[in-house]
Amino acid sequence: MVKEKCKECKAKSKDWIQKVEKGIEKRGTEDSFSNKAKKAKMTTAAYATKVLADYKKIKASGKKPTKPQMKLMRQANLAKTFSKMDKK
Repeated sequence: MVKEKCKECKAKSKDWIQKVEKGIEKRGTEDSFSNKAKKAKMTTAAYATKVLADYKKIKASGKKPTKPQMKLMRQANLAKTFSKMDKK
């Protein structure tokens, strides 16, 4: 019974990624984070690391991040997640 739940969890964890990819394609924002990284003259991974570090600094200072900062942080987090999946 426990093993069955684990199989279901694995299937669901893969499904969310497919839904995200479809949403990105539908909105036409496929390379938006990559383009921001290129504009900053950095790789996507390096830019994601920088963005997440900046976000941690904002949170540590006690300030509330703005909506654009939150959006950028989410994009960076998703880029990191996708890069981890590429390695597997």
